[in-house]
Amino acid sequence: MLLSGRRPAGRAPAAAVLVLGALGVLGLLGAAGCSAARGPEPGPPAAASAAPPDPAASTTAAPAEASAQAEAAPPPVGSSSGTLTVAGLRRTYRVHRPPSTAGAVPLVVVLHGGFGSAAQAEASYGWDAAADRSGFVVAYPEALTLAWNAGGGCCGPAATADVDDVAFVERLVATLASQLPVDGRRVFAAGMSNGGILAYRLACETHVFAAVAPVSATLLAPCPTPSPISVIHVHGTADRTVRYLGGPGGGVARINGPAVPGLVARWRGTDGCGRPAVHRSGAVTTSVATCPQGRSVELVTVSGAGHQWPGARPRTSLETLIGLDPPFTGLDATATIWRFFTAHPAPVPVAAGGSGGSGGSG
Repeated sequence: MLLSGRRPAGRAPAAAVLVLGALGVLGLLGAAGCSAARGPEPGPPAAASAAPPDPAASTTAAPAEASAQAEAAPPPVGSSSGTLTVAGLRRTYRVHRPPSTAGAVPLVVVLHGGFGSAAQAEASYGWDAAADRSGFVVAYPEALTLAWNAGGGCCGPAATADVDDVAFVERLVATLASQLPVDGRRVFAAGMSNGGILAYRLACETHVFAAVAPVSATLLAPCPTPSPISVIHVHGTADRTVRYLGGPGGGVARINGPAVPGLVARWRGTDGCGRPAVHRSGAVTTSVATCPQGRSVELVTVSGAGHQWPGARPRTSLETLIGLDPPFTGLDATATIWRFFTAHPAPVPVAAGGSGGSGGSG
């Protein structure tokens, strides 16, 4: 049984929602790069097949009857798209269902980076192929106007309008769990950059996930008393956008987070872990800490790698031209994260079945 696992949160301010579309344009131009409302960090542009975001459509509530029918139908085998209405906002997502499964299935929620999209994340990181090989479901939520409200003023229009992206992700998990035999002990979240920052916020504010996997990310949301959760963090030492040693980063977002090793040490303390064992293989250093109840906290450090998802598809000519860091080829982050997820289910089912009153249809 899937139970609600988050304290209530307020809806996005109505006035802010009305101007979200206009703010999205400003965010793309870098006008939201101040500390009060960080713009989305540079990330892989949306895949060519993805339609440009329509902020006006994103803020229009779908008819209740059509929405209910769409939410009741399970996704077909393969890749498909869906919509939900959360806190009065029409939210979209993609989902990939493998051709064959056995019993209760794991669910992995993959959160794209700023300026990315659900389609871009699905095309770039190799999660669909991993799902087909291993028999799990992958969901790719879509941010409004290209950025997630990940906490701490990040990022851009979503943060300015206080969009409840935590409620959206919770609602998506609950919806898929009502349509498919999702294993409540094996619900996971992985995210790139702005999406990874949101993954940390989910770890802090919900009891939805058995483990989270931030990549090229940090924690910005207040997180005074998190519950124990398994964490694997992947980061390059040459990341100039979300700096490995902390401090202000470059790009539109100007992310100013803590040093990554210290952040991971904090999660070891939360989980009551032992001293980490360190393993080195070429440019990759992995710190592994074993924790009570089968949990683990790992830090995968890639020497010399920048702001990227290791093992992702090669950059396009346009991505290279605008200066995006190339993916590190000596590590398959998706395979590494999936192995970690497989080894660390929750001790008891933890998936949330609602958004604590902040979501809802209609």
